[in-house]
Amino acid sequence: MTMGAEMVAGGVSPIVQHHESDIELISAERVPHSGQLNAPLNNQKPKDETNYVEVTMEIEGDPIALDSVETVADEEEKLGLIGKKLEKKASFGVAVMQNATIRMKQLKRLTSFSKQAKRYDRNKAAATHALRGLKFISKTGGGGGSTGWADVEKEFDKLTASTDGYLPRALFAQCIGMNKGSDAFVEKLFDTLARQRGIRGGSINKVQLRDFWDNISDQSFDSRLKTFFDMVDKDADGRITEEEIKEIICLSATANKLSNIQQQAEEYAALIMEELDPDETGFINIDNLETLLLHGPDQTTRGDSKYLSQMLSQKLTTTFAENPIRRRYRDTKYFLQDNWQRVWILALWIGVMFGLFAYKFVQYRRRAAYEVLGHCVCMAKGAAETLKLNMALILLPVCRNTITWLRNKTKLGVAVPFDDNLNFHKVIAVAIAIGVGIHAIYHLTCDFPRLLYASSEKYNLMKPFFGDKPSNYWHFVKSWEGVTGIIMVLLMATAFTLANPRLRRGQNNLPKFLKKLTGFNAFWYSHHLLVIVYALLVVHGIKLYLTKEWYAKTTWMYLAIPITIYALERLVRALRSSTESVRILKVAVYPGNVLTLNMSKPQGFTYKSGQYMFVNCAAVSPFEWHPFSITSAPDDNYLSVHIKIVGDWTRNLKTKFSEVCRAPLNGQSGLLRAGCTEGDNSPSPLPKVMVDGPYGAPAQGYSQYEVVLLVGLGIGATPMISILKDMVNNVKALEEEEWDAIEEGCRVGDGKSTSSSTHQKKARLNDFKTRRAYFYWVTREQSSFDWFKGVMNEVAEEDHREMIELHSYCTSVYEEGDARSALIAMLQSINHAKNGVDIVSGTRVMSHFAKPNWRSVYKRIALNHPKDRVGVFYCGPAALTKELRQLSLDFSHNTSTKYDFHKENF
Repeated sequence: MTMGAEMVAGGVSPIVQHHESDIELISAERVPHSGQLNAPLNNQKPKDETNYVEVTMEIEGDPIALDSVETVADEEEKLGLIGKKLEKKASFGVAVMQNATIRMKQLKRLTSFSKQAKRYDRNKAAATHALRGLKFISKTGGGGGSTGWADVEKEFDKLTASTDGYLPRALFAQCIGMNKGSDAFVEKLFDTLARQRGIRGGSINKVQLRDFWDNISDQSFDSRLKTFFDMVDKDADGRITEEEIKEIICLSATANKLSNIQQQAEEYAALIMEELDPDETGFINIDNLETLLLHGPDQTTRGDSKYLSQMLSQKLTTTFAENPIRRRYRDTKYFLQDNWQRVWILALWIGVMFGLFAYKFVQYRRRAAYEVLGHCVCMAKGAAETLKLNMALILLPVCRNTITWLRNKTKLGVAVPFDDNLNFHKVIAVAIAIGVGIHAIYHLTCDFPRLLYASSEKYNLMKPFFGDKPSNYWHFVKSWEGVTGIIMVLLMATAFTLANPRLRRGQNNLPKFLKKLTGFNAFWYSHHLLVIVYALLVVHGIKLYLTKEWYAKTTWMYLAIPITIYALERLVRALRSSTESVRILKVAVYPGNVLTLNMSKPQGFTYKSGQYMFVNCAAVSPFEWHPFSITSAPDDNYLSVHIKIVGDWTRNLKTKFSEVCRAPLNGQSGLLRAGCTEGDNSPSPLPKVMVDGPYGAPAQGYSQYEVVLLVGLGIGATPMISILKDMVNNVKALEEEEWDAIEEGCRVGDGKSTSSSTHQKKARLNDFKTRRAYFYWVTREQSSFDWFKGVMNEVAEEDHREMIELHSYCTSVYEEGDARSALIAMLQSINHAKNGVDIVSGTRVMSHFAKPNWRSVYKRIALNHPKDRVGVFYCGPAALTKELRQLSLDFSHNTSTKYDFHKENF
């Protein structure tokens, strides 16, 4: 069934039915957009004057939910959008002029606030979203607050059980469900509501609370505006002064954990007065505030989200619900399409294990030992054979140099999922644990007791292997086989336990004396004890009871090649890292516990953006090497890493460098800084650092996609920063190539020979396919933006071709529309329009509040790039991995845009 979403104003004609469906967004190239989107690109009016409305639908899995119905923007706005999408940027000069024009329009808009009509036209498109904002609570139901009131009333009864039914001002925030960080803001709201009603005493009863609740949950914008104005207007004279604005800025900054804004509250208050009170009357009124709120941020800085639903094709291809067999077939088909690389590797591995297990089982089923030990010896020997295989294989996924070489120099990456090397390492570890369990249990609880209690006649069959009949169980335990087996089990159990993510990261609630035995150091050292395990495994495989021929003792045969490869890996790593330590050029300690190291680049050190390297500091520990993503670009003449202080090693590293750092000079970022001047060869007081790498990572393949979505959470933005810098460098190289082409034409005309540099640059850019990048950086703290402030500004300024779209999110700020962030949004819009700087991030990039709506992000990219394959690269906590991977699958299955998801693993 085809469901048209095109509706004539005044009625809805299609009948929406609930059914399971496969949905495909049909791109504009395949199905024309409905209504005026097909208008010619000129100023002529179309003949069809029918009015249209747009329908916004949320596609959550199979059901289709109607989200909103809004009037389609007028023709001029549509043509402006289409024209903007089709316009090609001619040169850097044109881009500069465009930016200057935009900035002048913004300033003109702001300076005209006080000259506008008393009541702002609320029918304007910019006011539509703002009218739904300025909310004091998020607990209200769709009808106005009755749903939330039941919870508030219950909380009131609990909080006032010992206060004779009166709620103190200090508990008002807790009662209405506000978090602790908003206490000061909510107390200000309480004072405002009490002052409006003439309530004194600092406490209210349930009836008054209900009145308060009805007010703050009122869906009327005028009511919310009046309440907010009265909050700012402390003396209730109907006028807001600069001092009152400063006070509410401080409250909003505190509620949103924006310390930088709080420190500059006086400056920002003056900025608001300058824009809204150009006549210098010393106050502003409610009409000025309404104008500022409803005008909203300029679309040139906020992006084209306003037109997102408008650009969505209204033609949706749907089918009726399928029967269970066909649905299962479809799901299986999708699964294999998305995971075929993993599937064939795991199928091959599991098949080989089962084959080896069956081979040994049948072999011992036919031997004399079966007559005495029965199926127990078959199970133990079958498990032992799989253990030999897995103990060999588990080394290969951690041979990082080999994997990096295979990534860069071969085409095996098409069929082999190198990104999952550590996941495969963990899966093999689980298989080893299972194999050890089966092998040990069947030997200790079945084989040995049967030997002890076997009759003399049956034991004679075992005498060639075990000698005289043992008198007790200790005989088996103290043997070479028993001692080596028990020690191996203990060491592997220790390494397996300390490798648990919670123990490795110190995220546990163990007693203090036990907590010292966990963490990365414990994980690292316990894993290196496995060298002893492999030595014992070889001995264990030689001292076999039931096998005497040397060629039948196959343990060493399984291990020979993997151990050789791994040993060579470690040797190369040791030689490469110990030849020469890098020179620290700059070190900076940033807020949020981040240490930045800029180092000289070792000779011959070539890498790709997205790769990582190991860092060692002998002053902290001569043996420990820790992986960090490289944040510098391949063309930079230095190496840089950003290190988050999260464990003992990083904490000690920060301490060592902090000892030789000093407070930054004016204009420099960071809390502490140090460095050496260029050309200074004198001994450095900074600790000695060695590096090893580079090593391959999923993000290094970004350049193979024309469109990429880069997502970084917190310090997880590090590999993406290198990619952004690399893209900017490639943009510069493309511009240089164009100039070289012009110069080459002139030289050919003059009969002069041309340099080979042009051909070298062309060869370098041949592998670079990326033409569009969407970068989303989500961080919890405002201070985190200092980490990459320089890079964000550089990208914003140097990306003349507009290849990169930057989005930064601060999750400590309440979402747009919340009253607690309303003033922050006003300041953000004004300051960016006037100064070109975002007040939250301190960069040229406008930041967003709260968390991104990832479904909308994917939808927008799908609309902009139909039929394209998008590379999604994510680095950050595992919590978001599942959502992003599932969205990639959903949109790949249901739209013409295909998403390939890649997760960074260390």
